[in-house]
Amino acid sequence: MKVNEIRELSTEEINDKLVETKQELFNLRFQQATGNLEKPSRLRELRHTVARMKTVLKEREEANESVAK
Repeated sequence: MKVNEIRELSTEEINDKLVETKQELFNLRFQQATGNLEKPSRLRELRHTVARMKTVLKEREEANESVAK
């Protein structure tokens, strides 16, 4: 998921996607530990997606704080 796609989502949608992505990442880590992981590059992709989502959420949080002041 690209940053532009994430920014188009509402904060609630981003939080929901974040939970789903973290769950998928957990499952892939479990598959890796058992030796059943088919696509190792997916782990890196999901970690980057989680970071992008957290970055957008943090930007929105900081924007809301600056507006409140």
